[in-house]
Formats: sequence, C-alpha cells, structure tokens
Amino acid sequence: MFELVTFRQNVRVAPRLWKEGNIKEATKQALADLQGKMSHNDGMLLAVTDIKDIGEGKILPGDGAVYFSTTYEALMFKPELNEVVDGEITDMVEFGAFVRIGPMDGLVHISQVADDFFSYGDAGVIQGKQSKKVIKKSDLVRARIISISHKAEPAKLGLTMRQPGLGKPEWFRPETEGKKKEGA
Repeated sequence: MFELVTFRQNVRVAPRLWKEGNIKEATKQALADLQGKMSHNDGMLLAVTDIKDIGEGKILPGDGAVYFSTTYEALMFKPELNEVVDGEITDMVEFGAFVRIGPMDGLVHISQVADDFFSYGDAGVIQGKQSKKVIKKSDLVRARIISISHKAEPAKLGLTMRQPGLGKPEWFRPETEGKKKEGA
C-alpha cells in the first residue's frame, strides 16, 4: 500500500520558482506540485523524500520553463485490487459509506455492507434488516478493495465488506468470547 519508489523523469521548473538560481530548491518546489496526484501505474505521490540527481536543464522554444532530468525518491500510496484495508467511516450517504483509506476515501455501496438488506436511516446510520448490524460515521471497519478507477480526479476506490472477516471488528469476533463470559 505505501512504498518508497525511485523515479527518473523530466521535471518542469517554471520561471516563478527560480530564487537566486538554486536549482535543487526550484526542482523541489516543482515536484511539490505533483503531491496528491494519482498516476495510473504508480499510485498517489504523497511526498518527495529525496532528490538524488538533477541533470542538465533544457529550455524548449516557446516555453520559459527549464526541464531537468531528475532522479528522486518518493513515498507513494498504491492501493491494490483485492487488498484488505482498515479505515474509518468519514461520511454516510443514502447509497453507502465513505471510508478513509490512507490519503483517500473509498465507497462501500449499501449493497456491499454485509450479507443482509441494509437501509439508510434518519439518524445517519446504515442498519441491517435481519442482522441489526449498524455502521455510522467514525466507525472503524475492515474492507476489501474491489475496484480502482483512475478516470476521475481524484481516483475512486470501490470497497466491499460482504466477505467473512470484513466489516466492524465486533462482526467477526469469535462467538466463543460471549460463551466464555456466560460460563465464567
């Protein structure tokens, strides 16, 4: 999910970033503009941790910026399909719940909460008809990533909690815990 990745790419340094000719600082500022952006293959760039090498600058005709071939290390957030993740519910809506996974939110559609019929209530909770399971804002849950869409900005994550071991922690604790308390 989180990893350090080394990149080598041409970094555009706009004229507004030049201060006293400090190439490294100007390049660092240009790379800061990439933070929070999602790449289809590499994930979301969270922070540039180290600039390893800055090559010769090139100026293209009609563009006042300088392009530097730069090698840098970055902390990336890369969600993987079928990965099981823990997160906090940040928002409840009629069609599901948004769960914070690292720097982004994923959607658990109301049909993907658990194996029951769930409905959205007036109190801002989603409740199961037969199981009476309830999720609400600020609950901690475990979910599986079932879809990743890079078409929109920001990228979107689809989540499910319908499988065994997913959902709120109390949903998947062994039933023997309750029996031990009764027999003690």
